[in-house]
Amino acid sequence: MLEALPITNIFAIIIVVSSIILLIYFAGKTLITSNFFQTGVNLYQQKDYPGAETAFRKVISLNSTNDVVRLMLGDVLTQQGKTAEARTWFDEVIRRSPKNPQGYLRLANLLMQQNQLEAAKTNLQQAKDLLQKQRQPEKAAQITHILDKISAKSS
Repeated sequence: MLEALPITNIFAIIIVVSSIILLIYFAGKTLITSNFFQTGVNLYQQKDYPGAETAFRKVISLNSTNDVVRLMLGDVLTQQGKTAEARTWFDEVIRRSPKNPQGYLRLANLLMQQNQLEAAKTNLQQAKDLLQKQRQPEKAAQITHILDKISAKSS
């Protein structure tokens, strides 16, 4: 005759099965997100900006925490002349990750394209300061060089 499983064993089995199901779900979601991201990068490199935009928006809908995708979407929008929306994405990265110099650099680039040099300088200076704090002196020196060029133009 079969003995009844103790209640603790049933709970343990339920927990293990639930964990495995969650692991499979998140692994699948990560794989799908990764595929959309790679598609977006490939389309961007092929200069298919509308296609890349669609792929990056899909990644954001699946994984709302990825700032790299937000930066890439901003770049794609910039390439399409959708500068106001691109700026919104760069501003969001800055708001979400104020210690990420890439948001400031992308926004500065957009502002330079719009000939808003003072605002661009402010963002470049912020990026430079962050890069120095992050011990990336070569990149900070490159930004100093750009700042010097902008200052020479302004004079």
